[in-house]
Amino acid sequence: MTGPVLTSIERSCPGCAARLVSATVQGDSADFTTRPLPTAPGPAQPGGEPPATPPAALPRRIAGLLVGCLTALLGLLYFAVVGTLLGPFLLWPRTRRHAFVALIAGARRLTGLERRRRSVFYGDRFPDRIVPDHRILRYLATRAYAGLITGIVVGLLGFGILLAGLLVASLLRGTLGWQEMLTQGLLGGVLLFLDVQGLVSLEAFDTRLARENFGPSERELMQRRIDELATSRAAVLQAVDTERRRIERDLHDGVQQRLVALAMLLGRARRGRTPEQADSLLEQAHRESQEVVTELREVAWRVYPTALDNLGLQEALAGVSERCSIPIRMDFALSEPLPASVETAAYFVVSEAVTNAAKHSAATEILVSVRAYGPVLVVRIEDNGVGGANPGGSGLTGLHTRVGALDGRLHVHSPAGGPTTITAELPCA
Repeated sequence: MTGPVLTSIERSCPGCAARLVSATVQGDSADFTTRPLPTAPGPAQPGGEPPATPPAALPRRIAGLLVGCLTALLGLLYFAVVGTLLGPFLLWPRTRRHAFVALIAGARRLTGLERRRRSVFYGDRFPDRIVPDHRILRYLATRAYAGLITGIVVGLLGFGILLAGLLVASLLRGTLGWQEMLTQGLLGGVLLFLDVQGLVSLEAFDTRLARENFGPSERELMQRRIDELATSRAAVLQAVDTERRRIERDLHDGVQQRLVALAMLLGRARRGRTPEQADSLLEQAHRESQEVVTELREVAWRVYPTALDNLGLQEALAGVSERCSIPIRMDFALSEPLPASVETAAYFVVSEAVTNAAKHSAATEILVSVRAYGPVLVVRIEDNGVGGANPGGSGLTGLHTRVGALDGRLHVHSPAGGPTTITAELPCA
């Protein structure tokens, strides 16, 4: 029945069918995100990564770089002293296992120190997972070597600053000519650029090394992103099919039955034996036609509200408030227009959440907040009902899919006894 229904809609209104499919694909298509989103403070999703932190300030990063030189020196001394002492035991098969355990124990402590350095000075948040022993040793050895190179570059930079101070002092005393000063300044500028570029590259290498060993590597992030896109694509296809079935069911069980009843009333009115009976049947047919129009308008509104195109998101949400049986307080604060896909997703998130609250929560009030935090639109729906919403239910699963299709995140907090809070974070960029 779905095919004939869509065909009939397309014949009667060519733009409606395209809008129907577009709205469905945009809508129903999260919780581990690979792209950090600047959002308003909110609860982290269970089982996901810690929330992304903003980049650390430059003074903290410089301090972390200097501290990294010291920790790298500790690692170098550990390999030089402990490795030398345990070397003979590592070569002897009978003691190799115990010596390796002792070597790894100290290496893990130094690696933990490196993780704390990254967390304190760079704001990194790594997932809790067990790193294999060979990766621990490889990281510590690589980190000791890179830290030693960083210390040498920092020393050269400090030596260059000292020479620059001596040159300026000589110029002020008159013992250095301007021509020689310009030559020395040009050479010093080139060396300064090389030093700074070297430090930037070494810091980037330190970050990449820590991510490869402690956090999701670039390969893992890419694979995770591929899995997310594959899941979203499958969810979009399933959502399109589900939406078509729902539309067909609404038309077949609702509008079609009323049209059949209307046709029967008109047929009885034509066959009426008395004018009074015909007038009564025509009056019933008129009421039935009004109800058909109302129900058809509701079906079309659930497919895609035309108010989004004509009046905007705020007026479309006002229509949701008017149709809801529970009082809704609206906090709408947007200063810039939103992309059409984001507006559609925000509307359907509010509509579905409000409908669920009206049906199941026994709430007496609903608060809807729509605000922008930087490039992210945050939609929050809170009711004072009994709580206990099931995140795995069909309605909330659809919202997860809808938000995930836009690389957004959905948080559901609904303890027993309430309140229920649903927060959707939709990137607008």
